[in-house]
Amino acid sequence: MEVQHLNVKFFVANPETVTLEDFLTIFNGWIQKRVTEELLVDVADYRHVHAGPGIVLIGHEANYALDNTGNRLGLLYNRKAPLNGNPQDRLARVVRTALLACQRLEKENKLKFNGQEAQLLINDRLLAPNTAETFSALEPELKALFDKLYGGAKYTLERDPEPRERFTVNAKAEGSFDVEKLLKNLS
Repeated sequence: MEVQHLNVKFFVANPETVTLEDFLTIFNGWIQKRVTEELLVDVADYRHVHAGPGIVLIGHEANYALDNTGNRLGLLYNRKAPLNGNPQDRLARVVRTALLACQRLEKENKLKFNGQEAQLLINDRLLAPNTAETFSALEPELKALFDKLYGGAKYTLERDPEPRERFTVNAKAEGSFDVEKLLKNLS
């Protein structure tokens, strides 16, 4: 299956210590310093939306958000522009880009991410409807990605069964994983 419009979210380990307002300044700084390869253009404040998108750094190719959807705070990387390569390459690139953003936030802003859990979404309901058939078609690529990401540790993959939602898979590994270890496993 030729997947694009990939999203990945890594959850904050200490959400009670986070003040979303701070990320207005942090993400505006990312625009000014050009900290990513992507063109970043604006910051949107959605703090008023309960359990919503939080603070969104809008880019041409991708968005970054300190997202609180489902009352689970985390960094959400939303790739909008198509990527080259096979599905495995695209999945790995999206996860790596998200982890690099997590790494930057940990080093510069004292956030801590729980690498034990990750959420992968496909933001294309036509190409990837949220069905068991889509999961079956993508399962080999997902297993290859998470086998590598978690370095052979045991993990579970669980698809959100709600058909009205986007195709979403939650991964949860046994053991402890930090951002550095996940990046090392991907390389």
